[in-house]
Amino acid sequence: MNTSSLQYLLLGLVISGLGLTAVSAAEAASPIGLWRGADAVFELFESEGRLSGKIVALSEPTTAEGKEKTDIYNPDPTKRKFPIVGLVFISGLTKKNGSEWENGTVYDPKSGRTYSCFMELQEPDKIKVRGFIGIAEFGRTYIWTRAK
Repeated sequence: MNTSSLQYLLLGLVISGLGLTAVSAAEAASPIGLWRGADAVFELFESEGRLSGKIVALSEPTTAEGKEKTDIYNPDPTKRKFPIVGLVFISGLTKKNGSEWENGTVYDPKSGRTYSCFMELQEPDKIKVRGFIGIAEFGRTYIWTRAK
């Protein structure tokens, strides 16, 4: 192998390595921790080998009457008195690869409905959450940022 060929080989390895570093940095980041959405702060945590999430703070934690917001739309009447803060609303997500989780469910306390969901860690401090009915095309996407 001549010097020119060796230089091209090394350059190719460096460029490939840079691409792998960028991918592995995103994949190496963990979704575990606090995340901020439009009107709440959520904690993602691992439970029994699956990813779950709970509401830890609301931008408006009380009703107009000054009472703590509760899960008033829950289809189970016995759960309607429980506060929204502390509610586990995402469960069952399994790891698909280094930056994606699938086969979970997300509960919407604003409607009392439960949807299928998946998550994708797009950057170390940015995560996409998609809730849907049946197929992913019929749903809604939320982008959360890591809370500091």
